[in-house]
Amino acid sequence: MRGEDQHAERFFSYVRLETRIPSDHPLRAIRDLADAALKDLSRSFDRLYAREGRPSIPPERLLRALLLQAFFTVRSERQLMEQLDYNLLFRWFVGLSADDPVWDATVFCKNRDRLLDGDIAAEFFASVLNLPPVRKLLSSEHFSVDGTLIEAWASLKSFVPKDGNGKPPPAKGGGGRNAERDFHGEKRRNDTHSSTTDPDARLFRKGAGKEARLCHMGHLMTENRNGLIVDARLTEANGTAERTTALDMIDENARPGSTVGADKNYGTAEFVAGCRERGCTPHVSQNSANRRSAIDARTTRHPGYRISTIKRKRIEEPFGWIKTVGGLRKTRHRGRGLVEWFFVLTATAYNLVRIPRILAATG
Repeated sequence: MRGEDQHAERFFSYVRLETRIPSDHPLRAIRDLADAALKDLSRSFDRLYAREGRPSIPPERLLRALLLQAFFTVRSERQLMEQLDYNLLFRWFVGLSADDPVWDATVFCKNRDRLLDGDIAAEFFASVLNLPPVRKLLSSEHFSVDGTLIEAWASLKSFVPKDGNGKPPPAKGGGGRNAERDFHGEKRRNDTHSSTTDPDARLFRKGAGKEARLCHMGHLMTENRNGLIVDARLTEANGTAERTTALDMIDENARPGSTVGADKNYGTAEFVAGCRERGCTPHVSQNSANRRSAIDARTTRHPGYRISTIKRKRIEEPFGWIKTVGGLRKTRHRGRGLVEWFFVLTATAYNLVRIPRILAATG
């Protein structure tokens, strides 16, 4: 017998959100890890909020919502709130019931400075790695480092002389707020120009024949056992930032006797010497183009060098995930501090996606 297509709406529902989420849903394992890490940050949250006054939205819920934004590639916080209003899966992950009202998107703007000042993203990142089941997955001897460009939320038209004396070339096709511009023949350098939209962004070219863009530079350090991120930073985009930041990450994460894999861009005498001064073995790809490589047979003759060069390629996986799924190919925020905060949080989201799969595979 055919059922009738009725549109009657019930006023009450007796089904809990917990029962609506499949028992084998991937977000269940991710939420358990996130909750355990956020529990360790309770004292840090207490220091950021006043002891009296009207209760605010719990910072744990804000961070869980931002994790969902990275997991599902939600392009804006307004769309995130729209999804949170009707998506029961999102409500369950954040910690809202089916009847709880969602907050306004501007709540993120109001609380962002508080979380930024407390460096909560870095603490959350470290708290996830310090969980007992996660520590067993990390290698303490073999690492890889690399860097990538994060395009800034600023156009080339905003890159103007710092002194204000230079006049931009005349616009083509009339005026207007977004008039067409032709920069051909105009010399623009970071020491004489800056962006009015994001002063922290720098004009940088990835390689010969590539176009110059306003961008920041993101850096990752991964361990070679499972390819998890153990350090994430964001700096000014320049020609030496990758190597200097890599040495800083080695200081804080690698102990003497460790190996550090890297691509040819790190094959300079300064970086190789810096690794050896720290007691680490630089497993850097040889760069012998028009010069003598800083890595010789003393390093390449060992079997571990070949293994490191193979494992090093896995660092491209988190970079690809952060830029595509995480939505950071072109950042939506301005200022190096805020961009770094979201870069570290997105790196945390990548680890949270990978860890349950590794735990399930290793039993």
